[in-house]
Amino acid sequence: MITRRQYLQLSLAAGAAMSLPGRLLGATAPAGDLIMRAIPSSGELVPAVGLGSSATFAQVARSEDVSALRDVLAALVEYGGSIFDTAPSYGDSERVAGDIARELGITDRIFWATKVNVAGRDGGRADPDAARAQIEASFERLGAEVIDLVQVHNLGDVPTQLGLLKEYKEAGRVRYIGVTTTFPGQYAELEQVMRREPLDFIGVDYAIDNRAMEETIFPLATERKIGVLVYLPFGRTRLWDRVRGKEPPTWAAEFDARTWAQFFLKFVLAHPAVTAVTPATSRARHMIDNLGAARGRLPDADMRKRMVAHIESLGG
Repeated sequence: MITRRQYLQLSLAAGAAMSLPGRLLGATAPAGDLIMRAIPSSGELVPAVGLGSSATFAQVARSEDVSALRDVLAALVEYGGSIFDTAPSYGDSERVAGDIARELGITDRIFWATKVNVAGRDGGRADPDAARAQIEASFERLGAEVIDLVQVHNLGDVPTQLGLLKEYKEAGRVRYIGVTTTFPGQYAELEQVMRREPLDFIGVDYAIDNRAMEETIFPLATERKIGVLVYLPFGRTRLWDRVRGKEPPTWAAEFDARTWAQFFLKFVLAHPAVTAVTPATSRARHMIDNLGAARGRLPDADMRKRMVAHIESLGG
């Protein structure tokens, strides 16, 4: 078992002489095919690990120097990924990612996933004109004629905003639509929306120490043929705090996990309802490490129980 640092050094060593953006065309990915998952409503295959843009990505996007994000997006595409998850509420993430993608010439190689929510924080109704303006602004910032996925963020006035997204999908400007939430208090509402609406995707929180989705939401997603994007697979910093100063168990090699990031992400990907996981990062080496979770073997049901028990044994 090698450390995360050693794995990252090995992954980057082959092309260290040239910058990531300069190696996009004709680059050789690490050994092993990337795991692909089918979007249930269409059968389209997408890479099982993508990139989120909240947290550190959004923090760097607000700075004057976004060169680190340029390398992250370049690494995403070069090493086989495509899904980029963002939202207008993630600061400058949409704009910066769109600008970088145009600069690198990779706009059409990214699966753009963004969100809409202009509903009031108190659950008030969304202004349809304001929602439409927000969506149009996303088109402009991302530089995409068609956005792959737009979801109603945190279940904000679903009747109004999802209704608008249905219009965009019918017009061919948005390919897939859905809803998201990472708030336990909204899980019951999410289930209701999944039962009554023709969704392509949901976006939810799920991690090795946060498995509430396994009870009802994931089985319902499978039943209704709804794709699942997983957010917060590291529990923001919660899991990193738990394993700080510790090495992954040697038996993680049985499912080809070389680092803690891959350990956590492979647990998520091993659930059959999960279409893709989109951890956020602002570092190219972490992007490459994360994509490594979508290569090689995944843990089976018995191994997943062992993984849970191991993490629980570390305390919190």
